[in-house]
Amino acid sequence: MQAEVESYQNLQKSCVKVVKQRALLESQLNENKCVLDELNLLGPENKVFKLFGPVLVKQDLEDSRQNVAKRIEYISKELKSSTDTLENMEKDMLKHREAVSKYQQQFQVAAAMK
Repeated sequence: MQAEVESYQNLQKSCVKVVKQRALLESQLNENKCVLDELNLLGPENKVFKLFGPVLVKQDLEDSRQNVAKRIEYISKELKSSTDTLENMEKDMLKHREAVSKYQQQFQVAAAMK
């Protein structure tokens, strides 16, 4: 029973980490979507600059749009992966919770028979 409880607690800790990572990814996704929306408002006569360290470097508008779109695609894949991981963890946690519950019932039955 102790091993099941420890496994359950470890899964809970891992689950919290995945949830934090997922929240970070969601905020990055929203930020990048806003950037893409802003880039889509620009016309060909507008200039786009990218910050490289302390220097602003001129960048082609279409390149900027493609880079942001690729980032959005990558972050979306990472979000899906973290969602799948979270679902699997929740299934494992349910299994451990059921096992602990069965052990508790067995202990209660054994204690009642004494």
